[in-house]
Amino acid sequence: MNKYRKAAELIKGSKHTTVFTGAGVSVESGVPPFRGENGLWNDYDPIILDLKNFYKHPKESWETIKEIFYDYFGKAEPNEAHKVIARLENAGYVQAVITQNIDNLHQRAGSKNVFEFHGNSRNLICTECGEKYPVSDKLLADLPPKCSECGEVLKPDFVFFGEAIPEREESLSFEEAEKADLFIVIGTTGEVQPASFIPVVAKSKGAQIVEINIKKSNFTDDITKIFIQEKASTAMKKIEAELNKLK
Repeated sequence: MNKYRKAAELIKGSKHTTVFTGAGVSVESGVPPFRGENGLWNDYDPIILDLKNFYKHPKESWETIKEIFYDYFGKAEPNEAHKVIARLENAGYVQAVITQNIDNLHQRAGSKNVFEFHGNSRNLICTECGEKYPVSDKLLADLPPKCSECGEVLKPDFVFFGEAIPEREESLSFEEAEKADLFIVIGTTGEVQPASFIPVVAKSKGAQIVEINIKKSNFTDDITKIFIQEKASTAMKKIEAELNKLK
C-alpha cells in the first residue's frame, strides 16, 4: 500500500485531525522560507525583525519590512496545498490548522479554524496603545505608519525576534496538539521554538504523525509515522485523491 493511501486511511479513521504548517507549504506560492536554501536571511539582515532594533530605527526597519512582506509577499496566492487543506476542513476531515506562517494564505484558501502561532501580516498594531488596523496602501504610504489614536508607530501584528508568542494562539495551539489523534505536519523543519514542541506534544498524547516535507526534518526520525518526501501541493492532491476513493 502506498503512503498516500495510508495517510488517507488515517484521515478517514481519525476523530480529530490537526494540520500543522510551516514555510514549506507557502514556497509554491512564491513565499520564500526565512532559513536555508533561497531563504530570506540570505539576502536580508534578520535584525530588521529584531524588536529592539525596530524601536530604535522604525523608519529603516519599515522600509525593508514593506518591501518584503507587503510589496513582494502581498502578491502571493494560495496554492493547491492550501486549497486541499481547506477542502478537507470543509468536508469535516480536518478540525484545525496551526500555522507558523504569517501570510494569511490558509484563510484565503478557505480554511476557517486557523491558529496563527506567529501572528499575521494583514493587521498592524500600535506599539503604544495596542489599537489594530487592517493593512492598507494608505497606511503604508508614509513610513513608519502611525496610530491615528495616539500617534505612535505601528508594527506588523506578527512576532518579532525578542517578542512573546501571542498568549491565546499559543494556548489554543497546544490544546489542539493534545486533542488530535492525527497530526499532519507540512513544510516545517522543526527548528523554531516553541512552535517545534507542538507536534512533539501531539505525539506524546497519542497522535499519529504524518509528515510531508521535501527533506527530512527534526521530526522525521523521532515522531513521524508516515513520511512523505514530496512537495506539499503534490502530496496533498494525491492524499485527497486517495481519500475520495475511500468514500
